[in-house]
Amino acid sequence: MNCIDIIEKIESEHSASKEEYAFLLKNISAGERELLRKKAQKTALNVFGNKVFIRGLIEISSVCKNDCRYCGIRKSNRNAVRYRLTKEQILECCKNGYGLGFRTFVLQGGEDGYFTDEVMTDIVSTVRKEYPDCAITLSLGERGYQSFKKLFEAGANRYLLRHETADMEHYNKLHPNEMSFERRRQSLFWLKEIGYQTGAGFMVGSPYQTFETLAEDLIFIKELNPEMCGIGPFIPHKDTEYRNYPSGSLELTLTLLSIIRLLKPDILLPATTALGTVDAKGREMGILHGANVVMPNLSPAEHRADYSLYDNKICTGDEAAECIKCLSGRMKSIGYQIVTDRGDYCPNERKQKDV
Repeated sequence: MNCIDIIEKIESEHSASKEEYAFLLKNISAGERELLRKKAQKTALNVFGNKVFIRGLIEISSVCKNDCRYCGIRKSNRNAVRYRLTKEQILECCKNGYGLGFRTFVLQGGEDGYFTDEVMTDIVSTVRKEYPDCAITLSLGERGYQSFKKLFEAGANRYLLRHETADMEHYNKLHPNEMSFERRRQSLFWLKEIGYQTGAGFMVGSPYQTFETLAEDLIFIKELNPEMCGIGPFIPHKDTEYRNYPSGSLELTLTLLSIIRLLKPDILLPATTALGTVDAKGREMGILHGANVVMPNLSPAEHRADYSLYDNKICTGDEAAECIKCLSGRMKSIGYQIVTDRGDYCPNERKQKDV
């Protein structure tokens, strides 16, 4: 077993064994890492050209019923600033974003009981009516099959729900007892069944993570076959029990982005804000390692710092227009262009640049 053979196997077969993934992650050299990067970048360019899709992120609530051990908006954090946006504020964010060229809105928040099915279907259906040419992505945690279905029927197109880890023992170390590993997995398969473009994902370098658990994550992504996958380095938050754990490795995160691109060449793969937080050029590096999505923040500027999942999050003070101008320049500097397409998932490796 050697790393180059494993890389070539992943490229040609879009698969590998748990042992092969773990071996690759443990032993890959700098030269082999660059080979992997070039293959991932070439694959992304073949499918998408030099396009980078933008998603307008609207963080609708910092209230959450869960007490995840790594998260800054966990229920037990008394220092967290709690807010929730009104329907009118959400629509205003969409209006501003539409004017800037955004054609995908991502409504993200904690598991906030205020946003019932009735409240959320009203918001989703209104956004759908006012912006019929836009995609609506939700990222609101676990809600149950019927709730997911109602929101889909109201006009939502996509749903992001990170699985966090595909290893049950690891999951239980990151989450409180009342949260269920099986329910998280089941929720993702429900989303696929209903018809959402579905996004899974995980943190890189989270406490107690091993190369073997990361290998299980890669196997789960292959099993689930999501349309999107969001990964980023773990970044500790000062008000959690994992505050003293080190941040996840930028290098390892980039390696995993490249592997995921080869596993699923047509997947929508963000260069996350967390990447840009651990390194000033992290998002550019993500694109060069096979990512093809960035997610500027459309949330009201006065609340961005309050949606604090981890410490030192970037762009909390930027206006959306400033942020998109900055990102456009950053992408141009590495030979890519931000486009205002909805950027829907196109299966079977159809070249989106030719659609």
